[in-house]
Amino acid sequence: MRYLSIYRPESGVEGGMPSAEHMAAMGRLIEEWTAKDKLIDTQPLTPRDRCARVRLSDGGEFTVSDETVRASGFAFLNAGSREEAIELCKAFLKVAGPGTCELRQILEFAPQPA
Repeated sequence: MRYLSIYRPESGVEGGMPSAEHMAAMGRLIEEWTAKDKLIDTQPLTPRDRCARVRLSDGGEFTVSDETVRASGFAFLNAGSREEAIELCKAFLKVAGPGTCELRQILEFAPQPA
């Protein structure tokens, strides 16, 4: 099963550069999970001041705002169960620091015959 994890730090400068020690620890975790086929992809996200929220109302009107939530990065994970995905998030948070990982299973649909 594949999961999307969105990391929201509790404190610190969103989109700021972490220390060399922190980057090395994160690099080791990424290498380990990639080798174990637990990590599909991971990337940092830009700070909120460079983001936009685009909304379509029931009436067909678009609204664009700067109202976004704090999020520093995402990861696509491979896990055999929800419980395993939760444990991966816990291991990530031990390296990343205080914050929240929002975890969502990615729905996979079988191709329909033509």
